[in-house]
Amino acid sequence: MVSYKTLGFVNTKEMFKKAMAGKYAIPAYNFNNMEQLQAIIDGCGQSKSPVILQVSKGARQYANEVLLRYMGQGAVEMAKAKGYSIPVALHLDHGDSFETCKSCIDSGFSSVMIDGSHLSFAENIELTKKVVEYAHQFDVTVEGELGVLAGVEDEVSSEHSHYTQPAEVEEFVAKTGVDSLAISIGTSHGAFKFKPEQCTLNADGVLVPPELRFDILEEIEKLIPGFPIVLHGSSSVVPQYVKIINENGGKLDAAVGIPAEQLRKAAKSAVCKINIDSDGRLVFTALIRKVFADKPGEFDPRKYLGPARDELTKMIVDKNKTVLGSAGQA
Repeated sequence: MVSYKTLGFVNTKEMFKKAMAGKYAIPAYNFNNMEQLQAIIDGCGQSKSPVILQVSKGARQYANEVLLRYMGQGAVEMAKAKGYSIPVALHLDHGDSFETCKSCIDSGFSSVMIDGSHLSFAENIELTKKVVEYAHQFDVTVEGELGVLAGVEDEVSSEHSHYTQPAEVEEFVAKTGVDSLAISIGTSHGAFKFKPEQCTLNADGVLVPPELRFDILEEIEKLIPGFPIVLHGSSSVVPQYVKIINENGGKLDAAVGIPAEQLRKAAKSAVCKINIDSDGRLVFTALIRKVFADKPGEFDPRKYLGPARDELTKMIVDKNKTVLGSAGQA
């Protein structure tokens, strides 16, 4: 077993406490390769933001779990070498079983999510409690989930969303001992978060999604005051990158995300962790497509992955400053 502390990571307890007091949200950026990881560290280092490096089960399998551990450790050392004094957590996104969570805890993750939202309420409590009891022995923090997000991302998929029922949260938190709670208030996984018929057209002809259910969030805050809340599926599906993709041979018609102003509003509440995956994928795809379109003879991966990495760094700095409010909080 490897302790996350020896790898240089922190758990999310102190991060969340400070975020709730300061009315901002910690960014949880997913990564799948070295360039994304470099961009996350540089973007958060440059903006002086705490960060949660987030890995799905699929990404862990893709990278190889042993290599991933050392990539994470390398990211922490890279931050130190560049003079970035930022706290870094390594978090499992959407763990689907006790075994997956245990494997991550044993290999150096400082935080895990157990997603029992597809189970019955009683079964979700039972599974989440089992993970919490194991994780807390090693001071690893645990995120649970109530409610189901629609959309597709990695191996997580659901056709329909189910809003979190506020009446269930108090019992769930009390019986599981979980450290944070992911809720469903209208966010969604993937780049196609809403169907066109769910949206309205603004004066510029841009699709505007329905408002998040802040009434549900407020009710949950009243029931479990001061408890850390998490939003999944919170990419804004930045239009400029969708446009670049479509202009260079892609086909992302009707891709719609969560408006930045709604995420800013959420970040000032009990929401202290906001997950961002699709936006990172879109940036990478946009810049790679542009290089291939502009320079069809290019075959050096550094020449197309490098620009994608640099653009992702810029996007992360901007999100931390203007959306999450985490810039300067390290």
